[in-house]
Formats: sequence, structure tokens, C-alpha cells
Amino acid sequence: MERESPIFTRLYDLILWLLNHTESFPKSERFRLAKRLDDAALDLYAQLTRAVRSPAPRPELLEADRQLAMLRFYLRLSHARRLTSPAQYEYAAGLLTEIGRLLGGWLKKQPPPSSDLSAPSGA
Repeated sequence: MERESPIFTRLYDLILWLLNHTESFPKSERFRLAKRLDDAALDLYAQLTRAVRSPAPRPELLEADRQLAMLRFYLRLSHARRLTSPAQYEYAAGLLTEIGRLLGGWLKKQPPPSSDLSAPSGA
């Protein structure tokens, strides 16, 4: 299922691009920001894979959304530190925006969380 889904295709494209991009970071940043970027993207892929395989994916998708926010943050940092050019930033941010839209659509399709607090009946 992952291979057919657009979110996995876009995320794969981003991961491949990021791995190639972060290889060119200065040595001082490779074990700091480059590692964070790479790990965040790979963790997001793993989280979405868990969501696909889960009978109730909503919590997994909410965690994926948190991970996506962190990935955006790390990308902004790489741009602010001039490790990512404006054109590179624009490309990666575009993929992240598309991934975010796809994730949001997937989340909207999930049933709302069931509430353990039921309203009293007949009162």
C-alpha cells in the first residue's frame, strides 16, 4: 500500500533528496543538524508505515503530524544557517507542504476519537 500512496511517494522523494543534500553539509553540521534532518524524515516514514498497518491509525497519524512539524523546523534551521540555498529550501518546503496536505486529508478520513466520558442519559 505504501508504494501506491502519494504520501509515501512524496516522502520517499524528500528522503532521497535530503540524504544527498545533507552529505554536503560541513563536517561540523553532519552530526548535528544533518543527522536530525535525516532521522526526522526516516522516522516520519516509519510512523506513516505504522499508521498504514494500524487498525486505528489516528494516534499514529497525529504523531506523524508532530514529526512533520519537527522536520519543517530542522529544514528552516538549515536554511537560516545557510546550509540550504533558497532554491533548495523552496524545493524541500514544497514537498513538505504537499506531504502535510496529504497527511491532513488522511487524518480527516479517520473517525473522531471516541470519548470515554459519555453524557448522562435521561437526565
